[in-house]
Amino acid sequence: MRYRILIGVIAVAFAAFPAAASASQMINRNATHVKLAVNRKGVALLTYRTRGRVNHTLAWGAINARTPTRGMKQVRFWLDRAGGAGSGRAGYWKRFRNACGPYEGPPLRYLVTACTAPDGSHWAIQNWRRRLPNFGLRPTADRRAVEMHLSHWKGDLPEFVVKVDWVYERFDHLYGWLTYKDEGVYGFNATKYGAPLDSWGRNVMIDTYNSSYGRGWKRENAFLTHRPSGAFCYGFYPHGSRTGKGERYRASVMGPGVTPILFWQGQAPGPFDPELDAVANEEQRSIFTNSKCRHK
Repeated sequence: MRYRILIGVIAVAFAAFPAAASASQMINRNATHVKLAVNRKGVALLTYRTRGRVNHTLAWGAINARTPTRGMKQVRFWLDRAGGAGSGRAGYWKRFRNACGPYEGPPLRYLVTACTAPDGSHWAIQNWRRRLPNFGLRPTADRRAVEMHLSHWKGDLPEFVVKVDWVYERFDHLYGWLTYKDEGVYGFNATKYGAPLDSWGRNVMIDTYNSSYGRGWKRENAFLTHRPSGAFCYGFYPHGSRTGKGERYRASVMGPGVTPILFWQGQAPGPFDPELDAVANEEQRSIFTNSKCRHK
């Protein structure tokens, strides 16, 4: 694939500090001993430990997602730290009756626990290190924190597709799209660094395996999906003497609304192949119409 090198520079700068967006809603950080229950009224009870104490959180009032719409907000849970001061629900967790059965939904990465409710909807808790610093830098304790996310959906999950090819015939390159109900997933407002400022925007997190950053998985970068397609593209250009080019890559993104965290993993494309690259370029010409990924 060939497009202006400026696009690659912008992608590198995007989302240096990705903001929290409303999706597979974050409940807490560094939680252990996590349990999930859902009653017949569609209220979820999360029980977990943080900082040496047991916590109880009630969540309700959201399922699936809306397609991006100006002037509206994306769906999100109502939350009640059950039994907290002034909650009016003190001890509610003691009387909670679980009606959620074994999980019957699709496989999920980062899964902690999940269940399927009597109405056929699925609830899931996933743990995710969202805020790792870019370019393989060593994370502080805050940026290494594990976020606990809750999701609730029924029907098909959003489509998260990632493919590999090359840019300028020598750099590894990823491209793909995030869609829901055949519509792109994107936001309307973001910082100049690509952090969403509304409940619609989504950052794709890219990790690289065994690169010049060191052995194992390291965070490479994060960037916004494009409006209106939900498409994205990213080139692994050098950063001084270092590069995120690795043996394998993986990508993760919060689904829209309260749908789960989505995941992809694949091999690096290997040596440049002009025939395969031509096929990928042709696909991208259709995907990136009215998008920020451009051919020369």
